[in-house]
Amino acid sequence: MKKKLIGLNIILFAVLLILPLQVLAGDAKDTVAAQIDKMLAKMQTPEFKGMERDAKLNEISTVINEVFDWQELSQRTLGREWKKFSPDQQKEFVTLFEELLKGIYADRILAYTQEKIEFGKETELKKGRVEVESYIITMDNKKVPLFYRMSNKTGQWRVYDVVIEGVSMIKNYRGQFRQILQKKKPEDLLQTLREKTKE
Repeated sequence: MKKKLIGLNIILFAVLLILPLQVLAGDAKDTVAAQIDKMLAKMQTPEFKGMERDAKLNEISTVINEVFDWQELSQRTLGREWKKFSPDQQKEFVTLFEELLKGIYADRILAYTQEKIEFGKETELKKGRVEVESYIITMDNKKVPLFYRMSNKTGQWRVYDVVIEGVSMIKNYRGQFRQILQKKKPEDLLQTLREKTKE
């Protein structure tokens, strides 16, 4: 079951990473929808298609950095284990986790072509946090729910989690990291991430 969930993350997180160039304060759903359309249009331009792979990945990386709150995503993923890390270890974890996710999904982002996205409602989770419903319409007309959880701490909406078919990305990775930290030290988890980011 866990492998299946990880597989869904790998397939669908590509769509999450094609989020806005800049998600400004305001209605989160409308902003996400408008900017996704803009980004997808950019990826279809001859200029983008003509770039070398590394150049494409650099552009995608810029998009990812602008839309994601890596600090909050990392801290929520570790949960209560976060406090076991020293400040320097916390900083390194954020960097390594970011690199890991980008490395896993980069090629899948570039392969994204024909799927369509429909948006549903926006639900307030608490003040300053919302969940935006979206649905990926696959080539065989299946409808896959992909919900974005976003926070607005500084006047800018940023993604801190994605829920795929009811499964939170944060909770999924949290479970994997927690298993490691139950028997090993933070340094051991960091070393595991260092090795994976070099693969």
